[in-house]
Amino acid sequence: MTRTSQVVVIGGGQSGLAAGYHLRRLGLDFVILDAQTTAGGAWQHTWDSLHLFSPAAYSSLPGRLMPPQAGQEYPDAQHVVEYLADYEKRYELPIERPVRVLGVHRDGGLLRVETDSGPWRARAVISATGTWWRPFLPAVPGRGDFGGRQLHTVDYRSPKCFTGRRVIVVGGGNSGAQIAADLAHDPEVTWVTQRPPRYLDDEVDGRALFDAATARRRALDAGRTDTGGVASLGDIVAVPSVREARDRGLLKASPMFTRLVPGGVEWADGTRAVADAVIWCTGFRPALSHLAPLQLRGRRGRIATAGTRAADEPRLHLLGYGDWTGPASATLIGAGRPARDAAREIADVLA
Repeated sequence: MTRTSQVVVIGGGQSGLAAGYHLRRLGLDFVILDAQTTAGGAWQHTWDSLHLFSPAAYSSLPGRLMPPQAGQEYPDAQHVVEYLADYEKRYELPIERPVRVLGVHRDGGLLRVETDSGPWRARAVISATGTWWRPFLPAVPGRGDFGGRQLHTVDYRSPKCFTGRRVIVVGGGNSGAQIAADLAHDPEVTWVTQRPPRYLDDEVDGRALFDAATARRRALDAGRTDTGGVASLGDIVAVPSVREARDRGLLKASPMFTRLVPGGVEWADGTRAVADAVIWCTGFRPALSHLAPLQLRGRRGRIATAGTRAADEPRLHLLGYGDWTGPASATLIGAGRPARDAAREIADVLA
């Protein structure tokens, strides 16, 4: 049996909840389809020591400030999960889970959302599936030859899983730095990066990152010179754990190796390091496979957008995939504004 709704939101993480908040305020009929079994989005799958870049008050979704976490300036991931669970209950958001969306199709004047629990038809769809579910692994020579364990950021949980192991951590961004710091007390850990680590000033946190991303978007929209956004400030936010490991001399980066060998890794000069495991902290790509039937993806796998709206399918909006769907839209503090804009535009069209 096909069910109907004015708007179907795909994804019940931070962007999906922000969209739901604004759709509810505008009085629209909508449903949120979430593939997870419980509330919290990707935050419930992160590593144990992960903390936010910003204090709770600056990591909030629209309408509800995140309460501070006792004893923590920067809340941990479990606190975020609890906040998101409370948020969806507070606003009585209509979430169905677990529901896996298989594909979005054009169906006359509507969009048809096929799921593992039956189809939906809607006048508008908001895709808010994020990137966590599509980890990126670079094509490094010898990856198939390495005899140890290989895992991505999404698979890492805690140092206790690697006690007595020789580990290579790959990646010069926040995930690489935080996981390298998490493991830094083990002398058998090697951190490798494509270029020397670029730390943001110690006083910089998520608030400054959001401001930088917003200023860049405004400059580009106005036809002014690209400010560089967050990338102009650096690659790594010096959260307390990273700062401590760095200042103690435990967080030193080596250049990127050129290939993997059966027992470890090898650099261009022939130097080798023995390794039992390689952790690839090499980023993510947008999780957009459910939109494949619409045939919208262009260069670099992105869908062309005007604001949050898909340029070639005006009934589709995208939230939370990066700056191309709104300044800092993949962050808690940045999720609200694009969600508001998408909800308002949908409301205007439906009216």
